[in-house]
Amino acid sequence: MHIRKVLQSTFLALTLSSLSAVAAEVELKIHHFLPPPSTAHSQFIQPWADKVMKESNGRIDIKIYPAMQLGGKPPQLFDQVRDGVADIVWTVPGYTRGRFPLTEVFELPFVAGTAEATSQASWEFYQKYMQDEYKDVHPILIHTHAPGEFHMRDKPIKTLADLQNAKVRAPTRTINEALNILGATPVGMPVPAVPQALSKGVVDGAMLPYEVTLPLKVHELVKYHTEFGGDQGIYTTVFLFGMNKAKYDSLPADLKQVIDNNSGLALAKQIGAIWDQADNPGREAAKKAGNQFNTIEGEELERWKQASQPVIDNWIKAMDEQGLNGQQMYEDAKALVTKYSQ
Repeated sequence: MHIRKVLQSTFLALTLSSLSAVAAEVELKIHHFLPPPSTAHSQFIQPWADKVMKESNGRIDIKIYPAMQLGGKPPQLFDQVRDGVADIVWTVPGYTRGRFPLTEVFELPFVAGTAEATSQASWEFYQKYMQDEYKDVHPILIHTHAPGEFHMRDKPIKTLADLQNAKVRAPTRTINEALNILGATPVGMPVPAVPQALSKGVVDGAMLPYEVTLPLKVHELVKYHTEFGGDQGIYTTVFLFGMNKAKYDSLPADLKQVIDNNSGLALAKQIGAIWDQADNPGREAAKKAGNQFNTIEGEELERWKQASQPVIDNWIKAMDEQGLNGQQMYEDAKALVTKYSQ
């Protein structure tokens, strides 16, 4: 009798396991460059994957590979999803210099507002202007982090003069250009390389949002933080959560709808709000570490804006040379940030 029960329970377990394996019609691999404790993984990508699997009734199975576990380096993620090495990636388009020039409008100095506002603005701007820029993939989401700040090892940045000759990690091509114009020495690198660069003195500081400083323990490697007053920060970074086009096109209509239901403007609002909130623990950790905080505001802020204007002018000129209306696009981007800030 006992043996029969054991056999019955074993048979049931094997049957359930078999049914579970059969139930998933589609397996998706998500690849990204940050560790599992990061905001991107723990508060966005994992919950997104869980929701999609649930809403597909188990017909979509998703496996996530954080911290470049499928190989390669962060700048290669876009090509990986385009070529089908990964089915979905979360990446920074700006890691490949000059490849996504229209996207850079939100990375220009003093354009970005909160992550919630700028993420929604980015998605609407994508629909109006950038579809050709991302024609090789299927964008699920385009979003930004909250405005980034300066995080410095040994020297506080209180005025523009303090920035002169400082070696600062630059997150994007436009901010690399801005730092150069403002008198610093920009050093470009993906975010995972920042802690080692700070600890070894390769850079004097880094431009980052507080959100990512906590998992990277940047607050333990620096002493000073410089923030910006006003409604717009000095910079943000645009992120792409994109899917392989052929993989998306191969889905049956009802599973495409599941992906579509978890894409676009509503997702941009939700994820932007998460990124805004995610700054708080990082800033709090820096405060607990006894670090010093400085704010650029008033006349000093205007000096920074005027000094960085050539970066904006150069972007507008580059768009004009492509046969686009750079000034109009710049004004539209700013207007969209204002629209979603209200």
